[in-house]
Amino acid sequence: MAIPLSYNLRNLTVRKTTTLMTALGIALTVSVLVAVLALVNGLQSAFKASGNPLNILVMRKGANAELSGGMTIDAFQSLKAKPGIARGADGLPLASLELITVITLPSETHPDGMNITLRGLSQVGLEIREQTKIATGRWFRAGQREVVVGKSIAKRYPGAEMGKKLHFGRGDWEVVGVMDSNSSATNSEIYADFNQMAGDFNRQDGPSSALIRATDSVAAEALVNSINDDQRLNSNARTELEYMDSQTNSAAPVQYLGIFIAIIMAVGSSFAAMNTMYAAVARRAKEVGTLRVLGFSRGSILTSFFIESLLLSLLGGAIGCLLVLPLNTVTTGMMSFTSFSEIAFNFRVGPEAMALGIAFALIMGAIGGVFPARMAARKEILVALRDI
Repeated sequence: MAIPLSYNLRNLTVRKTTTLMTALGIALTVSVLVAVLALVNGLQSAFKASGNPLNILVMRKGANAELSGGMTIDAFQSLKAKPGIARGADGLPLASLELITVITLPSETHPDGMNITLRGLSQVGLEIREQTKIATGRWFRAGQREVVVGKSIAKRYPGAEMGKKLHFGRGDWEVVGVMDSNSSATNSEIYADFNQMAGDFNRQDGPSSALIRATDSVAAEALVNSINDDQRLNSNARTELEYMDSQTNSAAPVQYLGIFIAIIMAVGSSFAAMNTMYAAVARRAKEVGTLRVLGFSRGSILTSFFIESLLLSLLGGAIGCLLVLPLNTVTTGMMSFTSFSEIAFNFRVGPEAMALGIAFALIMGAIGGVFPARMAARKEILVALRDI
C-alpha cells in the first residue's frame, strides 16, 4: 500500500522556511547551468542562422578561418568556371571574392576597443546573402569609403551609428546603412566595398576567401568534391553551414567551465537537500512509527520520503528556470577564437535547456534524498514511536 502524495505535499508546505531555503539553493545551481546552456544555444543559433546549405566557402588548403583564408585571384577566376554554380539575373556566376580583416571599435563597456570583423565584398556577395536586408539607410556604393554595419554593431558601439564615420585603413569611412540578418552572426560584422577596402589595406593580391552559390544540394556536394580534388586551385571547400558550425568552438570553454561550476554547486545543494531530509526524518520519527502501525511497508516509506525529496528539488528546478527566463531579452558578446573578433548574440533559454535544468535538479534531489529515505524506512516501529 502506497502512502498518498498529499502526505508529502503537506509536509513540504508545513515546513515552509526550510523548504524554501533548500529549494533556493537548488534553484541557484540550476540557474547557473541553464544560463550557460542559454549562452551556448544563443551563440550556436547565431552561427547556424548565418549559413545557407547552398553556399560554399572556399579558402586555401590548411586554413581554418577566413581571416587566414589566403584565396588568390587566379584561383578565383578558375573557380568561377566550375559547373554547378548558380547564376544571377545578369547571367554571371554567383561567386564573391571577399576580404576579411579586423578593426577595433571602442564601446562604453570596452573603452580600449573590441575587435570587429570587417568584410570587403562586391554586389554579388550581397546578392548571395539575400537574407541580409537593409534596416536603415542604404548599401555602400562601389569605389566609395562607405560601410554598412550590422544592427548589433550599431547598438553596442556608439561610434558606428548611422551618419558617423569610422577611421581605418587610409581614412574615414562613412556609415551609410545598418543591416539586419535576423539573429545571425552577420549582425556583428561591417560590410564595405571590396576594391576600396583592398586598396586601403594593400591587399589587392591577398583576398581571404570566396563564397559561391550552388544551383542545388546535389551540385553543392559535387562542387565541394571538385574543388577539394582540384590540385590547381590548392583550395579547401565546405558548405557555409559546416563552416559556421565549426565556429561554435568559441563557446566550448565557457560551456565546460559553467558545467564544472554547476557540478561543484550541485554537491553543496545535494548536501543541503540531504540535511533537510535527515532533519525531516528526525522530526517525524513518530509519524514513521505510526505509518508502520497502520500497515505501510518499509518500501512505501522509503518511496514516500524519496518522492518528497524529488518534489523539493523539482520546486528548486522550476524556480531556477524562472530566474533565468529574463535572459532571453539580453544581448551579449563573445570573442571568437577563430576570427579573433566579437560576436554579438542573444541568450536563448529554450525548452531543451530548461528540461536539462529540471533533470539536473531531480538528480540532486535523488542524491540528497536516497539516504535519508533509507534511514526512515529502516526505523523499527517501537524505536520510532519512542523517539521524541
